[in-house]
Amino acid sequence: MRALRLPDWGLLPVLTDVERPAPRDGEVLLRVEAAGLCHSDLHVIDASPGGLPFRAPFTLGHEIAGRVAAVGPAVAGIAPGDRVAVYGPWGCGECRRCSAGRDNYCDRRSELPWAGAGLGLDGGMADYVLVPSARHLEPIGEFDAVQAAPLTDAGLTSYHAIQRCRPALGEGSTVAVIGVGGLGHLAIQILRTLTPSRVLAVDVREEALALADRCGAHLSTRVSGDTGRVLRAASGGYGVDVVLDFAGTDATLDLAARSLRADGELVVVGSGGGRVSVRKPGPLPQGGRVSLPFWGTRPELTEVISLGRSGALHVEVERFPLSAAHEALARLRAGQLKGRAVLVPD
Repeated sequence: MRALRLPDWGLLPVLTDVERPAPRDGEVLLRVEAAGLCHSDLHVIDASPGGLPFRAPFTLGHEIAGRVAAVGPAVAGIAPGDRVAVYGPWGCGECRRCSAGRDNYCDRRSELPWAGAGLGLDGGMADYVLVPSARHLEPIGEFDAVQAAPLTDAGLTSYHAIQRCRPALGEGSTVAVIGVGGLGHLAIQILRTLTPSRVLAVDVREEALALADRCGAHLSTRVSGDTGRVLRAASGGYGVDVVLDFAGTDATLDLAARSLRADGELVVVGSGGGRVSVRKPGPLPQGGRVSLPFWGTRPELTEVISLGRSGALHVEVERFPLSAAHEALARLRAGQLKGRAVLVPD
């Protein structure tokens, strides 16, 4: 089978032939139908030796949907032919949080040489992927795998970030979404579906703002020196109740802090390496809270897939054959994608 593998730190990923694994015990082998690309993949590819706790080589890809090809002898409830999406943040499987389906906050995360599928363990940018436990699988029925795969991260991460600040998103509230990419455009749809908040979208790209409009944003504005004033004016002059920053750069975090209402919430989702100073007095308003959510929980994935299957969420995708993985990664790196790139085995 073919797999896009990171051979070692400092090297580019290689599409190569590897032996197809056979499931043992509670493992499940999937025939991959779709695998999404995200900026986390670029962070992994660009990592320097020792920068991440993972051990190379491994196959990339943590957004996965496919069909069960074979199961280990200890597997129950899942059978060959079932179509599933994969919950990607695999933890130790034994701690209290993993037992509750909260592998994203595994108590032993710092001890593990992986963070999940395609993050230290073989992922889904391949013809097949071996999943260590059936508990990581969410049935999707006849739902399009190209839609389902990005929901396992782009959808789940956005959903989890929003759920953590739901009390602040009631009637009369305003929320700013900074960065309308693979995650941000889904966040807008989730906000419009689940909350009464007024949704303001911010990006540097006109095509991203057009996407925000299609997703239901009440106001879309391009980044400029005046953006903070625009967001405050659009929120009654007080500032926004919640900022969801899907970029996480110095510039976007500065904008977020300046736009936030007193007692507001800054939710940093993007991994752009930016910093915001938490001090008194400082850039954050009085009562301001900063949250650093990571991925999402297993029960939340069920809810996200349900939203997708109902038609409430639609992922803007660009399809690429697995053989064009390097082209897709280059487009992602150059910021030339609209929504999410998805690899489909060819």
